[in-house]
Amino acid sequence: MIVWIFRTVALLGTPVITYFSLSRDMKSAAFGLIIGLVIIGVEYLLESISLFTLIIGIIGAVAGIIIAKLLDYTVFHIGNAGLNDVWDRYNTIIRYALALLGMMVSIRKIPEMDDLDKNILSVGKRSGRNMKVLDIAAIVDGRIMDICETHFITGGVVTPRFIVSELHALADSQEPLMRARGRRGLDVLARLQESKAVPFRILDRDIKEVTDNTIKLVQVARELGASIVTTDFNINKLAALENVTVLNIHDLSIALKPVVLPGEDMSLFIMKEGKEKEQGVGYLDDGTMIVVEDGREFIGKKVDAIVQSILQTSQGRIIFTRVKGQKAGENRK
Repeated sequence: MIVWIFRTVALLGTPVITYFSLSRDMKSAAFGLIIGLVIIGVEYLLESISLFTLIIGIIGAVAGIIIAKLLDYTVFHIGNAGLNDVWDRYNTIIRYALALLGMMVSIRKIPEMDDLDKNILSVGKRSGRNMKVLDIAAIVDGRIMDICETHFITGGVVTPRFIVSELHALADSQEPLMRARGRRGLDVLARLQESKAVPFRILDRDIKEVTDNTIKLVQVARELGASIVTTDFNINKLAALENVTVLNIHDLSIALKPVVLPGEDMSLFIMKEGKEKEQGVGYLDDGTMIVVEDGREFIGKKVDAIVQSILQTSQGRIIFTRVKGQKAGENRK
């Protein structure tokens, strides 16, 4: 509505102003009508141009005018009379051409700003500082913050802006669980920006022809030559097809679990009963389950145990032990 009011005022008000301010005849009114149509035409063109593009164009035009001024100064100091005459004759058109050229070059080069981000990051990669791209699962998981602070992550850490937008959408969700995940992710990003352990930035890189953020993330990582940090096993499969390295935090967690061998001693606290009769169950600091044969009577106590065997399951490892100094079936009736 406001646009049509503006156009009406421009179309009717401008002829009235020129009629009373220039001369009270039809020529002034017609001139005002032409000015009003030009104003509406310019407004219509600007409607399809983003503010960012407009600002970049103005900056480019100003840069062109500054270059023209520098050329004026250069020609003046050369001191050639013939050159001065030619320059003075064509000075207006030269300034116009440089201003227009500066505007067009700056607008046409806007899409390459994303490539500039990629090139800057690629320089970091070539100098040995491999980049890491965080996906939404790794951010919401939160352990990436601790990994960065222990300096196990080398090089820069980035996350694309479309991932940040996805986190904002989660934070505004009506579902409490999704909202909590989104807010936790945004909090992790804020901590990463404040951290001095690794350089972190949000990458203004998008692939508009792709709608799935997971596919976008893999393609961005491939273009940058970067690795993806995630906790999502599905990304491992997708990234493998694109020849992109994936650093899965779950895999790192499994790899860092303490190594125990049959016959070794360990000290643990027995917390509860096991599934089988006379069994007790305890846990290591990393959550690994320890089954203690004949350990039921020691529930609530800390004991020394000997590792008997190790069972690897899809849920993790289970370590079977026996209380040190006891023989098999000693406490069974």
